[in-house]
Amino acid sequence: MADRERHALKVRHKGRIAQAWLYFMKFLRMFVYQNDWKVLPMAALISGLVGFVMSSLFMHTMEGTLTGSFALVCICIWNGSFNSIQVICRERDVIKREHRSGMRVSSYVLAQMLYQLLLCLLQTIVTLIVTNAAGMHFPADGLLTRWFICDLGITIFLITYAADLMSLWISSLCRSPAAAMTVMPFMLVFQLIFSGGLISLPDIAKPLTSITVSAPGFRAIASLADVNSRPVATVDKILGATDGMEIKYQITLGQVLDALKDNKNNSSVTAARSLKLGYMDTIGNILDDLMKDENFNELRGKNLFAGITVGDILETINELEIAEPYKDRTVGAQTTLGEVVDYLATNKDVQNLRDEGFTIRTSTNDLMDLIGREKALKLIGDKVSEISARPECGHTPDNVLGNWMILILFIPVFSVLCGITLSFIDKDKR
Repeated sequence: MADRERHALKVRHKGRIAQAWLYFMKFLRMFVYQNDWKVLPMAALISGLVGFVMSSLFMHTMEGTLTGSFALVCICIWNGSFNSIQVICRERDVIKREHRSGMRVSSYVLAQMLYQLLLCLLQTIVTLIVTNAAGMHFPADGLLTRWFICDLGITIFLITYAADLMSLWISSLCRSPAAAMTVMPFMLVFQLIFSGGLISLPDIAKPLTSITVSAPGFRAIASLADVNSRPVATVDKILGATDGMEIKYQITLGQVLDALKDNKNNSSVTAARSLKLGYMDTIGNILDDLMKDENFNELRGKNLFAGITVGDILETINELEIAEPYKDRTVGAQTTLGEVVDYLATNKDVQNLRDEGFTIRTSTNDLMDLIGREKALKLIGDKVSEISARPECGHTPDNVLGNWMILILFIPVFSVLCGITLSFIDKDKR
């Protein structure tokens, strides 16, 4: 009796669990003797390349962390897809014959799930070890578990396993390995484009991310990496490129006055308008200037009456100490910049000059020094980070758990779809 016939008899008389175990052992033998183990060194090679490229970016900047998260998702989708895309279609005739001989589809699918789970677990371990060895930075503390590498490992495993079972279902739909390999590139492109990672999607296309494995996987990794708290590297590059650059700006008097008008929504304008202008001094200082300053020589020499000059009067006031009780009193007038601006804005003579233009020449360094370089850089960086932040990638346990649950939900869905497809395998055209 042929080996296949003996195997068919064994399968026919086994229970559902026993059949699943029998097929699981068969898949392990295929792993060893049919070179299915090659998926592990392939996973190591891909992980090494990604780890080498992303080592100086991941977990350092916002852009680098987003790119690194996307690259890790690509590794997972690639590994999971190649694990199972040809598994069913390459032995479709054997599965059909054994199904007619008593094989239960549920047992076969369960065995594949257990085998693929083991394979994805090994690939996850390989990916973590190789990327870490290649220089990718992983912090010590985790968000959900004690260690970050454990959180990341769970995420990588769930993405890889969900992608694996998705490809297993596609393999059950295809009738030949050639057909499966034709479909696979389209599936990979769809997963990566609609991951919501590096490619900005229009609103009409965003609902498609809900049917991809890559989207929750990307969000989970980006959340674990705390992407929103990372500095934006683009800001430093732009400021570095413009360092010392001369700035010329044509402006009119009307624009200046309009900018300094009372604007309650602009704190800088409010502060500038409250700036006090004017001159305040004491009577004592004023008398000293009138008596000693060379600018007032002509005034001191003025003859008032009967040969008495202004200087004589000042000296008499000083000698008799008549002004002594008043020397510390202040005189003068003060106004605010806002009051001056409001006056000029309504002055008819000034209105005729509103369109008069003038050129402001300065440099980026002067502008930075005006408000403090460190303060300016921090202000710009914080604002850009706030604008660039992704709410769906917030560094919270609930966010990560929510994406994990979506990935876990994909696993039974693809398994059931695979079982339904295989239940119609006897209806294939011969």
